[in-house]
Amino acid sequence: MSHASRSFYKVMRTLDDIRLEIERATERRAELLHVLAEGHDVVVAAEHAGVEEDIARLWDEYRAAKVHGRFGDRDVIIKRARLEERLERAA
Repeated sequence: MSHASRSFYKVMRTLDDIRLEIERATERRAELLHVLAEGHDVVVAAEHAGVEEDIARLWDEYRAAKVHGRFGDRDVIIKRARLEERLERAA
């Protein structure tokens, strides 16, 4: 396994870990929305915006991890496709 692959696996979290973090962030978002429903609070609104960004980032990470688990490393797939394209042009 190359150094880049080892580094990627250290960073890559499991789907269950990501899903758990999404659930926690979603619960926190609900709490913040409840507070905001009682009246506008600039600090709570800013935290809510941050939580929304976190949830979006987590879903992106979840989708990327799911694709990686199913199809493998993106860079390897791209290299393979480029090689096949070169072979087709040479034929």
